[in-house]
Amino acid sequence: MVSKTDDIPASVPNCNPVDLADEQDGTQDSKETTKTPMKDSCSCGHSADTAVMNGGGAHEHTEEVESKQDGSGEADGGEESNEQEVIVIQDTGFTVKIQAPGTEPFDLQVSPQEMVQEIHQVLMDREDTCHRTCFSLQLDGNVLDNFAELKSIEGLQEGSLLKVVEEPYTVREARIHVRHIRDLLKSLDPSDAYNGVDCNSLSFLSIFTDGDLGDSGKRKKKGNELEQIDCTPPEHILPGSKERPLVPLQPQNKDWKPMQCLKVLTMSGWNPPPGNRKMHGDLMYLYMVTVEERHVSITASTRGFYLNQSTTYTFNPKPANPSFLSHSLVELLSQISPAFKKNFTALQKKRVQRHPFERIATPFQVYSWTAPQVDHAMDCVRAEDAYTSRLGYEEHIPGQTRDWNEELQTTRELARKNLPERLLRERAIFKVHSDFAAAATRGAMAVIDGNVMAINPGEETRMQMFIWNNIFFSLGFDVRDHYRELGGDAAAHAAPTNDLNGVRAYGAVDVEGLYTLGTVVVDYRGYRVTAQSIIPGILEREQEQSVIYGSIDFGKTVVSHTKYLELLEKTSRPLKVQRHGVLNEKNEAVELCSSVECKGIIGNDGRHYILDLLRTFPPDLNFLPVEGEELPPESQRQGFPRQHRHRLACLRQELIEAFVEHRYLLFMKMAALQLMQQKANKDTNKASVSEAPALPSTETSEMSTETNADATQTQTPKATEGSTDAPEADQTDDGKSAASQGTTANSEDSSKPITNGSLEPAATQNGECESPLEDPKSREVVLNACKAVGSVSNTSFDIRFNPDIFSPGVRFPEDSAEDVQKQKQLLKDAAAFLVSCQIPSLVKDCLDHSALPMDGATLTEALHQRGINVRYLGTVLEFVDKTPAKAQLEHFYRIGISELITRCAKHIFKTYLQGVELSALSAAVSHFLNCFLSSFPDAVAHLPPDELVSRRKNRKRRNRVPGGGDNTAWASLTPSELWKNIASEAQSYYHFTLQCESVDQVVEKYGLQKTTLLREISIKTGIQILIKEYNFDSRHKPAFTEEDILNIFPVVKHVNPKASDAFHFFQSGQAKVQQGFLKEGCELINEALNLFNNVYGAMHVEICACLRLLARLNYIMGDHPEALSNQQKAVLMSERVLGIEHPNTIQEYMHLALYCFANGQLSTALKLLYRARYLMLLVCGEDHPEMALLDSNIGLVLHGVMEYDLSLRFLENALAINTKYHGPRSLKVALSYHLVARVYESKAEFRSALQHEKEGYTIYKNQVGEAHEKTKESSEYLKYLTQQAVALQRTMNEIYKNGSNASIMPLKFTAPSMASVLEQLNIINGIIFIPLSQKDLENLKAEVQRRQQLQESGKIEEHTEDSPLELDDKIPIDD
Repeated sequence: MVSKTDDIPASVPNCNPVDLADEQDGTQDSKETTKTPMKDSCSCGHSADTAVMNGGGAHEHTEEVESKQDGSGEADGGEESNEQEVIVIQDTGFTVKIQAPGTEPFDLQVSPQEMVQEIHQVLMDREDTCHRTCFSLQLDGNVLDNFAELKSIEGLQEGSLLKVVEEPYTVREARIHVRHIRDLLKSLDPSDAYNGVDCNSLSFLSIFTDGDLGDSGKRKKKGNELEQIDCTPPEHILPGSKERPLVPLQPQNKDWKPMQCLKVLTMSGWNPPPGNRKMHGDLMYLYMVTVEERHVSITASTRGFYLNQSTTYTFNPKPANPSFLSHSLVELLSQISPAFKKNFTALQKKRVQRHPFERIATPFQVYSWTAPQVDHAMDCVRAEDAYTSRLGYEEHIPGQTRDWNEELQTTRELARKNLPERLLRERAIFKVHSDFAAAATRGAMAVIDGNVMAINPGEETRMQMFIWNNIFFSLGFDVRDHYRELGGDAAAHAAPTNDLNGVRAYGAVDVEGLYTLGTVVVDYRGYRVTAQSIIPGILEREQEQSVIYGSIDFGKTVVSHTKYLELLEKTSRPLKVQRHGVLNEKNEAVELCSSVECKGIIGNDGRHYILDLLRTFPPDLNFLPVEGEELPPESQRQGFPRQHRHRLACLRQELIEAFVEHRYLLFMKMAALQLMQQKANKDTNKASVSEAPALPSTETSEMSTETNADATQTQTPKATEGSTDAPEADQTDDGKSAASQGTTANSEDSSKPITNGSLEPAATQNGECESPLEDPKSREVVLNACKAVGSVSNTSFDIRFNPDIFSPGVRFPEDSAEDVQKQKQLLKDAAAFLVSCQIPSLVKDCLDHSALPMDGATLTEALHQRGINVRYLGTVLEFVDKTPAKAQLEHFYRIGISELITRCAKHIFKTYLQGVELSALSAAVSHFLNCFLSSFPDAVAHLPPDELVSRRKNRKRRNRVPGGGDNTAWASLTPSELWKNIASEAQSYYHFTLQCESVDQVVEKYGLQKTTLLREISIKTGIQILIKEYNFDSRHKPAFTEEDILNIFPVVKHVNPKASDAFHFFQSGQAKVQQGFLKEGCELINEALNLFNNVYGAMHVEICACLRLLARLNYIMGDHPEALSNQQKAVLMSERVLGIEHPNTIQEYMHLALYCFANGQLSTALKLLYRARYLMLLVCGEDHPEMALLDSNIGLVLHGVMEYDLSLRFLENALAINTKYHGPRSLKVALSYHLVARVYESKAEFRSALQHEKEGYTIYKNQVGEAHEKTKESSEYLKYLTQQAVALQRTMNEIYKNGSNASIMPLKFTAPSMASVLEQLNIINGIIFIPLSQKDLENLKAEVQRRQQLQESGKIEEHTEDSPLELDDKIPIDD
């Protein structure tokens, strides 16, 4: 199979291939075949019985795996050089001594790349030096430059002594010091995480592990102490419980009861110091109240802090007596307040004990949708931030604003020739992006809250634009009828996200010399705000003058520019954009290499910017009815084309990639087929045989249906038959009959499987045609295949799209009419491909559990990975509804319905909120939630108290916040009206019919949970609610009051810059692991982890995936403590970066529980599993295939600690769920039966045990045959159970007969050994250890290498067809 490397799925990091591992349908028994092509290369060669064990699914996948495998091997090529470069970076670290005033010297490990500044950071975090901020580091009396790298400092070596020297304060330094002390005092206080400030977020893992897992290693003694573990879970976690409490979502952390060190710390009203005091060195004044109720005024001077004699009303700056001058505020306070000294020390001890991942800031803000009632405390730093932020300053840098555009573009221009340069560049890009996203979010909120003056204050509010902190803000409304033809406000609302996708795509291609704007889209309080960095000089000129490429009026006038064409040409291949001509207003043809709206502007800085990238990807014809155009039948059968809200519906980049990949396979098969036929012809010629006629076109149609095997249903062989007239037929070889040509091809076909080896000359890796196709026949073959698949080139496979097709107002030159026709056909084919291939393949993946969405976010991700837009949700649900196996897709259907309902509610909520003024916001939100979720039929809104409203009436209308009117229209919403609107929104937007008039009907009909709906709507709209138990079902009073709505947060979309090198290492590490080279894989993944840390800092989703895989490898290689430590980091990071109840976090909890169990920490393992079960119940309810895995885990652990009755409840639930979702014949179900039987055996209830084991045995026998070891094991166990049962019966009879003096045979009631429980745990979690001898390993390596060589020479297919590898089964498979 000739594999194309450039089509490796771009979005892998989000899908975390590792993740899929746990969601596999692997047989859970000894030999596993994975279902995700991303995963395991060994699924290609499994012996036949394995294939059967998976329901025969193994072979359909082999081909796909091969091509992908080649793809991921692509990184290996360039890797040798990479590894060399990496070694350069990791210069060995060395140790320096550090001497700070008043402390013992201590050793610090540093690395030569670090900057001096990083040592500063370490000192500001260490327990004994954390109260210092204003100091310099000196080596032999020379002050070190903060921004120098350590390796550049002369004389700094192993063992050097660095002195910490206190420096005089400036106003800035004094501010930073006060800020730092405030951060130390609040370091355990979670209120910043609740308020979504400063990239703080919540984490609760430490509550369940009682601190750090490493320390508590083996506290529990084995054996007799086991009984003391309390295993009973709370009632609501037990299977079958209907309660879904909210409060346990955020368990109370005892560390958070803050130890009070100070009552008040704030700026004094006497600031700023008057001139004469300034000349005495006063910088500012502080006011404090200690815990002992002592009120003090403090002067911050250049020499430090001291008490002065001022009071609240009299100013006396003279030092008090004694004045306690101290360089640090902490030292000063420790002298005047004993409580401060005691509590501060205790607080710092606790702070340092926390896992660093609990307190490091995340790169992007994560908001929590629930929070407890937090007391509002006086906080001078917050107050100051609120003030400076209104002025648009960046805090900590008084008086400076950042030039965001310059920062964003300069980082792009950094060198990137070798690995160290690339790392530096990527780190800079990532840092600036995350800072920009934070600033843009703050600015967008300020704009909507009315804190920013518009730059066009005379216009009506929806047309206003704003500049704050060098960022340009505009609202998502159709200003000046710009989008009138495209759908007005609906188009103006969709354009920013399309534009952001365009920015993301061009950013990923990363062409030197082509610049995009920093772009962030923020949805807040019902408004959509676009934040962009500002092109230098654009505000001084009119847009007409500055645009030198593209069109400002959707194609009526168009201009082009050679430099832009040259730059955009470089992006056209990766983005699949075709260079094309359009007509301008003078009917002249103008060359473009993007859509017409894409504008090129050269800034005053001489850089070439492109903006308005909203049509980077081609239009989606399923949602764009065009007069006189017919869609292919696959689309029409599904009821397309459909009217959409706007005309900007585009296909996703993932779909374009998948479509091109699909066409490439088609191209290869067609070309191969024709070459075979030619070869056959020559043979026929020699033998001059003529046989019965058989038409080749049937051959073709078979071919194309074969390619679509994965599309299961609908796809008809149109690509080959429809678009060309069976090209094979007109290719008669010098007049030989077409018939003979067909027959020999057939006979040839039967004798030998088609290999793609024969095509090597025709297409190299990229499908670029380089080989000398001197033979006119083969040239003709390629030409025909190109035509058939719609390639833009005639000599090689190259599919590109013209994004301007079907744009209103764009006209094409006459001479390109044929080309335009071809492009139209291509777009129709792509639209049909989405409906006929991608949607069925998503459903198929859900059926075989290689895709397991658990909530709205993971469902959306699953759709997006396959290139399906969310507007197809209704279509997907209808498809599921018609699937024969609908019962096994119930979980998917339910998640889809709740996603559809909450999205409709979100659309309504958006316009609902625009009509609410700020003072009524909480009342309006609670009213909306009541109408949406409460069973109370006549929810009445609480209007804000009257006297506030009436005074307003007589004021003149000033310039208000957008949309702020005196209207209380929102208060008239009723539940029945809202649900009517939701149903009509579902119909008009998703073309899906919801028959329901109230929330209770929906819950009843689709089996939804109200808490799940509440979570989904809150996350989508940014609502934060009070964490308490809500009574949704009361018919007498509404569930929510305005006091329950705590906050409303922005929902932010931005670009996520990638760490490309790290990601390549990660991929090649995965590939190595899949080939069974665990050690090498482990090294590569460790390397990837270092590089990720280098680019992203410590916290990031991708680092999470890396840690999870590392932990799994550590575990497989037998290093349990290391596995535990890595997995603990993965859980903490997942909680912090994705959210405490994100499905990935739930998965991480499950892995951690397994490693805890393996480490003998049983009670911790149980707590973690119970936590995971609680979260899963909250997020998606009990009826989900993943719940079966979780319950099997819980049941096994409970069995291990001899809690048999509890264990049975969980295992029987798992059995029921497995039977429902995997079908009664599945091997998973057989394993479930076996686990239940084992518990019954431990309870000595042999009859029940026998009954269950028999069921399991029957499944094994039918699925894998008598000879299989699983069947044998099961039959052995049945014999054993029968003996036990007979023995028990004898004993009972003996007792009946002889009464108390019966001689009783001792019965074997076995408590399961931990090892046997662990073995079963490994099996259900898809981890299998197979003992291998050294000789086996050698053979295995040789075999794998041989297969790799085969693969490279393109002959691997024959091998898999003929002799399945026996050896593969012996790898410790990580599935």
